[in-house]
Amino acid sequence: MRFVKQLLAIVAVALVGGQCAAAVEGSFLLTLVIGAATAVLGVVVYRWVVRRTERREPTELDRDGWGRKAGRGTLLGFAMFAAVIANIAFLGGYHVDGWGSPAGALGLLGFMAAAAVTEELLFRGVLFRIIEERTGTWIALALTGVVFGAMHLVNPDATLWGATAIAIEAGFMLAACYAATRNLWVPIGLHFGWNFAAGSIFSVAVSGNGESEGLLEASTSGPVALSGGAFGPEGSLYTVLAGVVLTVVFLWLARRRGHIVPRRGRHTAQAPATATVTP
Repeated sequence: MRFVKQLLAIVAVALVGGQCAAAVEGSFLLTLVIGAATAVLGVVVYRWVVRRTERREPTELDRDGWGRKAGRGTLLGFAMFAAVIANIAFLGGYHVDGWGSPAGALGLLGFMAAAAVTEELLFRGVLFRIIEERTGTWIALALTGVVFGAMHLVNPDATLWGATAIAIEAGFMLAACYAATRNLWVPIGLHFGWNFAAGSIFSVAVSGNGESEGLLEASTSGPVALSGGAFGPEGSLYTVLAGVVLTVVFLWLARRRGHIVPRRGRHTAQAPATATVTP
């Protein structure tokens, strides 16, 4: 029952925020404000519903040092995507044609914040955390990663390969990040930094959602295996490789710190929830 209540609460925030953003499409300032408000509301609702359904403080979303943790995740996500773009550009698959839209980049900032917060609360804060209590870390990581990738099949330019790539490079990686840190702020920052770099700075398609109006006017070309095609660089083999490397690193950290929950290790799932590990 607590699983359903938490799930519905976060989904409701995401849907309301998405509808409001759609209603003001074209107004970058309102998109920024609505996106930021959705992100804040998501955190408030998550903390409230966890207190009510689990009778505990949501230490995985604590207020202590939240900015530092989210900031480190953001820097890591930004650096990871910048490295991917640099590799694609080196082989001629990414081209900058000039300056794009600073206002568009600002509006995407709010949209990306809302997406990062609500998706991490839903997939890592609710789904992964609760499934892990019952099945252990490995099964929870596999299941939630696949579901996370499948969710992207509804995007306008989605492909089966694109969804598979998202499952590997993001679904598995972000779950591993949570397992390593036992804190939601780091994967939230990682998710945000990645999406912000993709849409707001490098102006490429994000997860098959069409072209982005970001800071740069840019385009991609070449084989889908290199550029990701219409799905965007997240469909590139470079991105998959980068995600796999970080997943392995996070899982190594999780095992080293005793954060791996064995199958049916329900009573140990909460132990490291307040860890403040730097990824």
